[in-house]
Amino acid sequence: MDITTKRSPLTWVPTLYFAQGLPYFAVALIASLMLKSMGVANEDIAHWTAYIGAAWIFKPLWSPFLELVSSKKIVVVTFQLAGGVCLGLVALALQLPFWLSACVAMLALVAICSATHDIACDGLYIASLTEKQQAEYAGWTGTFFNAGRFISLGGLVILAGYLEKSQGVVPAWTIIFCILAITMVALGLYHSWSLPLAKNVIAPDTTAAGIARTLRDVIIDYFRKPGIWVSIAFIILFRAGEAQIQTIGPLFLREARELGGLGLSTAEVGAVYGTSGTIAFIVGSIAGGYFTSWLSLKRAILWLILSVNLPNLAFYLLSTWQPTDLTLIGAMLSMEMFGYGFGFVGIILYMMQVVAPGKYQTAHYAFSTGVMQLGFVLFKWVSGNIQVALGYQAFFIWVLISAIPVAILSQLIPMHSGAGDEPRGEAQAVTAS
Repeated sequence: MDITTKRSPLTWVPTLYFAQGLPYFAVALIASLMLKSMGVANEDIAHWTAYIGAAWIFKPLWSPFLELVSSKKIVVVTFQLAGGVCLGLVALALQLPFWLSACVAMLALVAICSATHDIACDGLYIASLTEKQQAEYAGWTGTFFNAGRFISLGGLVILAGYLEKSQGVVPAWTIIFCILAITMVALGLYHSWSLPLAKNVIAPDTTAAGIARTLRDVIIDYFRKPGIWVSIAFIILFRAGEAQIQTIGPLFLREARELGGLGLSTAEVGAVYGTSGTIAFIVGSIAGGYFTSWLSLKRAILWLILSVNLPNLAFYLLSTWQPTDLTLIGAMLSMEMFGYGFGFVGIILYMMQVVAPGKYQTAHYAFSTGVMQLGFVLFKWVSGNIQVALGYQAFFIWVLISAIPVAILSQLIPMHSGAGDEPRGEAQAVTAS
C-alpha cells in the first residue's frame, strides 16, 4: 500500500487547491493589472487576456487523454512544476524588447498548464477520498482555491504597488512573477512527497484510439440532449455582464480620474479587491448555496441572476461620484463581489442539475464548464472595445442591460434535466478528471 494514502487529507487537500487557484488568478487577475501598469490600452488588455483564457474552454477535449498516464499524481506534479517554470518565464519576458508578445505567449502556457492541472487535481481528489471524505473536505477545497485569489490580489498586488513606487514598474512585476514561480515549484516539490498516487485504472480500451472514439460519442451525445442549444445560449448569456465587469472593473479603478476612473494605485486596488472583496465573494458563495438549496433552482434562478448583475450598479455610481474615500469604495466593491459570489451558484447548479445528467454526466458537466468559459471569453474580448467607445459611465449601464436577455430566458426554459431515467454513470475513459 502506498504510504501516502495513510496521510491525513489535511496534509495535501489545502495545498492542492491553493496550487489550483494561484496560477488561475495570476492569469485572470494579476496579468490584467500588470498590463495596465505597463501602459497597455484597455481594449488590448481585454483582447489578450481573453485569448489566454481560451485554455479553459478546450480543456475537456484533452482531459480524457490524461487517463493514459499511470497516475493522476504524476500529472498534478508535472503541471505544477511546468506552471511554475512558465511563470518564471513571464518574469524573464518582461526584460525583452518585445515584452508584450513574449509575456502573452508565456501566460498562455501558464493557462494551458493550469487548465490541465485542474483536470488532474479534481480527479485525484475524487479518486483518493471516500464519498464521506469528499463531503468532509469540500469546504477546504473552495476556501483554499479562493486563498489563491486572496494572496494574488490582497497580497501580491499590494506588494506590486509598493514595489512600483520604490523599484519601478518592470522590476516590481518581475519580482511578483518570480514569487509566483517559486511558490508553484515549491508546491510541486511538496506534492511529489505528500500526494496519494491515485493510479489510473487501465481498461482494455484505454488507448489513444479508444479514448478518441469515446470522446466522439460523448460529444455527439452532448449535442443530442433535448434543448441543448437553448441551454448553451443560457450558459453563455449568464456571464455576459459579469465577464465585462470583471475585465474592466479593475482597470477602471486604476484609470486616471481625468479619464473617468478612480485613480487608485496598484496597492489600493489590491487592498479593496483582494481583501474585503474576496471575503465578500466567499461569504456570498456560501450564502447562495444555502439560498438555492432552500428555495430550489427553479424558484431561485431569477434572484441569482439579479444578484450577479444588479450590484454592478456600484460601478456606475463609482464612475458618477468618483469618491476618494477608500473605505466607501471598498464597501461598494464588497457589495458587488458578494452579489457575484451569491449568484454564480446559479450557473454551476444549472450545468450540474439540468445539463449534465445522463449517460456521460461527469464528461458533460466538463463540456458545460467549457461552454461557460466560452461565454466569459467572448464577452471579455468585446468589453474593452465597448468601454472605449462608450466611456466608463455608459459602459457600466451597458453591463446592466447585458443581463436582461438571460433574465428573460431563465423564465422561459426548463430548470430540470431532460435526461429522464438514463444511466448516470460515465465511460471510464472520459471524465472531468
